[in-house]
Amino acid sequence: MWQIPLSKLSLLPPLLRSLGFHNSFACQDQSRCVVENMRLSQVPLAGLVTSTVAAVATTNLFVSSYAGTVSTLLLSPAAIGGYSLKTVSVNTVAQTSPSWLTKDELNGIIYSTDEGFFGPNGSVSAYSASDSGDLTLLGRTITVGGPVSSVVYNGGKGLALAHYGGSSVTSWSIRANGTLDPLQALTFKLTAPGTNPARQDAPHPHQVVVDPTDSFIVVPDLGADLVRVFTIDKTNNLLTEVTPFATPAGSGPRHGAFLTADCGNTYFFLIAELSNTITSYKVTYGEASLGFEEVFVSGTYGPTATPVGAAAAEAIISPDGKFLLTSSRNATLFEIDNFDSTNSTKIPSDTLQSWAIDDATGNLSFVQLAPAGGRFPRQFSLNKAGTLAAVGLQSDSRVVIVQRDVGTGKFGDFVASIDVGGEITSVIWDE
Repeated sequence: MWQIPLSKLSLLPPLLRSLGFHNSFACQDQSRCVVENMRLSQVPLAGLVTSTVAAVATTNLFVSSYAGTVSTLLLSPAAIGGYSLKTVSVNTVAQTSPSWLTKDELNGIIYSTDEGFFGPNGSVSAYSASDSGDLTLLGRTITVGGPVSSVVYNGGKGLALAHYGGSSVTSWSIRANGTLDPLQALTFKLTAPGTNPARQDAPHPHQVVVDPTDSFIVVPDLGADLVRVFTIDKTNNLLTEVTPFATPAGSGPRHGAFLTADCGNTYFFLIAELSNTITSYKVTYGEASLGFEEVFVSGTYGPTATPVGAAAAEAIISPDGKFLLTSSRNATLFEIDNFDSTNSTKIPSDTLQSWAIDDATGNLSFVQLAPAGGRFPRQFSLNKAGTLAAVGLQSDSRVVIVQRDVGTGKFGDFVASIDVGGEITSVIWDE
C-alpha cells in the first residue's frame, strides 16, 4: 500500500481534491441533511490536512462515563496520515457515576466528580497521570450529592464544584499532593418552582466558571434562572456570594465561558438549556461585584429554527479567542456515514455550532451548523492548537475526533472514533 511521508502532508489538499476525495452534503430539507464522506480505514483522507490544519503529535485524552469509569485514550498519527484512537487504560470505581473531569494545569492532577446516583452523596476523586496515561487514585472524598462540574481557582489553591442534584456549590483547598480538604458547602433554595416546574423545582447549579482575573466564580443555575456570582478570598480560598445576575424566566442557564478580548473588554457567553439560546454579555467590574450588559442573543441554531425537543449543552471558546463553539442535543439534523466501514447504516447525529466573535462588541456571527458525530454531545473540548475537537457522545457511548479549521472556525471531517462503555459525560485533553 502506498504511504505518504508526514513531511509531505502539506501537499495533500490539492492532490486529494484532484483524486476526488471530498465531502458532499445533500440536504433533503432544512431539518435533515445526509452527509457523505469518502473514507479509508474509517478515516477520511480529505480531512487529513487543510491549509490551516496539521497533524498533531501523540496525545492522551481522559473520558468519564456513568458506567463508573474514567478511561485513558491514546490519539496518535496513523502511518498513512490521519489518526488512530485506542483505549490505554480503564479505571473503574464501583457504585459511582463520573460526571465531569478537570485537569489542574499547574500540577497535572485530574479531578473527577461523581454525581452519586447510587446514594445520597456524591464524591470527588484526585488522580495522578503517568506519561503513558495510566491514572493512579490519590484520594476520594464524599461530597454533597449531584456534582456535575469542577474548576481550579485561586492560582491552583482551590477547587470549586457545582452540584446540580444537591442545589449547592462546594469549595475545597488543594493540598500539595493534589488531594482535597473540604471548605464550604453553600446550599440554595427556591421560594417557588420556576417557569418550567419539571426542570426548575429547585436550584440546579450546572457549572463553575472562573473569571479571567481569578477573583470571581460564576455559576449558571438552571433551576433558579440565575448566574450566581462569588468572590474569592485569596488568603483562604473561601467563596462569598454577592449579587447574582438574573436570566430570562424559564431560560435555564447551563454553561458559560469568559473571554478577555484584544480590545480589553471582558465578555461572558452563556448557553441556556431550556430556552436554547446563546447570549453574550459585556462584563464590568465593581468593588466585589460583576455587571452583565447583554449585547447579543440568538437561538443556538443560528438562522435555523430551533427543533422541537432540542437541548443546548456546551459552550467553549477557541484557544485564539476568535470563536465560540457550542453543542446541542436531542435533535438529529444530520445523518453521517457509519464509523464502521463495513456497516452501511447511517448514524443520526446531533449538532455542533460555530460562532465568530466580534472583538470590539462581543456580538456573534453564526458560522456553521455541523454534525457532532452522534447523539447527545453533552460536552466537548479542543486541543491547545484548536485544530481538533474531542466530542463525548452520551447516548452513543462514543468519542469522536473532528478536525477544525482555525482560520475559518469551521468543523471538518471526523478523523477518529472509539466506543467507550456507558453514557459518556466528559472528554478532556492531556496536553
